[in-house]
Amino acid sequence: MQHRQNLSLSLAAPILIVALMAGGGCSTKGEHGATAQAPPPTVVVASVSQKTVPIYSEYVGQTRADNTVELRARVEGVLQKVYFREGATVKKGQLLFTIDKRPFEAALQSAKALAAKAVADLAQAQQRTDVLQAQAQLAEAQAVLARADQDVARLVPLAKEKAVTEQDLDAAIAAQKSSKATVDARQANVTNLEAAVKYTIERARAEVSASQARITQAQLDLSYCNIHSPISGVIGFLQVDEGNLVGRGDATLLATVSASDPLLVDFSVSEIEYLKLTDPESAGERAGTLRFDLVLSDESVHPHQGTFKVLDRTVDPTTGTMKVEAVFPNPGSYLRPGQFARVRVAVAERENAILIPQRAVQELQGAKTVMVVDDQNKVAVRTIKLGDKAEKDVVVLDGLNPGERVIVEGMQKVRPGSQVNPSTADASTKLQGG
Repeated sequence: MQHRQNLSLSLAAPILIVALMAGGGCSTKGEHGATAQAPPPTVVVASVSQKTVPIYSEYVGQTRADNTVELRARVEGVLQKVYFREGATVKKGQLLFTIDKRPFEAALQSAKALAAKAVADLAQAQQRTDVLQAQAQLAEAQAVLARADQDVARLVPLAKEKAVTEQDLDAAIAAQKSSKATVDARQANVTNLEAAVKYTIERARAEVSASQARITQAQLDLSYCNIHSPISGVIGFLQVDEGNLVGRGDATLLATVSASDPLLVDFSVSEIEYLKLTDPESAGERAGTLRFDLVLSDESVHPHQGTFKVLDRTVDPTTGTMKVEAVFPNPGSYLRPGQFARVRVAVAERENAILIPQRAVQELQGAKTVMVVDDQNKVAVRTIKLGDKAEKDVVVLDGLNPGERVIVEGMQKVRPGSQVNPSTADASTKLQGG
């Protein structure tokens, strides 16, 4: 009996120890659980403000160079030298390419030689030696005819008085007729020679003009061997390497230069937006006074404001939009043609507008919502009605009051009804910077 009691005591002792240890373990776990409770998450909040702000309209646009020129080979030859670096800035008149000039220099010398010969032929034709000789012969024949006429006039009355024989008169008349025939023949020869010489002179003059044209063309072809930049801008990739034959069959594209300062931005506005930009009294004149901001793809704003340049004459009936073109200063060609950007313009002012940052707005099942932090730092979801944009803020038409706080950062860390540790955007920025 005593043995059984001792055995029971020996078995109860370990059980008691385990129970005490288990109790102590539970107590320790409870203390650690209380100690490890997470603090409220930190969020960045912004106050709902109220002030008069400009109302902006935004449009998606694409940048375009003010002037783009394709540099092409206008003569056939071997591309001898390239004088620029791809993607570099070039100036108007800067030498960019050289095509082998030797064939064109030879063509110019040949044209000059032909021109010299044409001038000599013209000078020779203008001397009129054949005509002068024929005119002298005509004058001689006319003198003989005059003497024959005198002889006939003298012998006719003498023959009537039988002072001379009929034979003498007949000889004088025959000589007169022969002299007249000679004069007629030589007159015709002079006329023919004058016409021939005139034709020769005109042909020689035409050849001189043609030779001068050949010289001009040869000089022009020679000048095409040096290709200069017609504008100041940025030059693109080289399309043909040195040593290649260019200009055969067509004008080979060598490179392209774009003048992107100022830079053009093309975008479209709807009929409603167009009416915001104008009014019936000004008939579109107001657009000329507008100032545009260019918001780039990284959300930065181009430092130089743009101005209106062109407003299309008609609305596209298929899209209901009108094309607009604005021009922006672009020193150093910082922006390049072909970039997409947003064009922003102030179209009106709203007084006493309630504003919140755009990034505070969430969309939940088609509704616009924000997370509001109350005085006890508890979160609640509020459905709001939005109006126009005002720079980085958005106008709230209904659902918020001035002075309330909305979460702009850390929304993914909280739930409605939970408590948060709010901080302002300025404090958050300083904390991150520190």
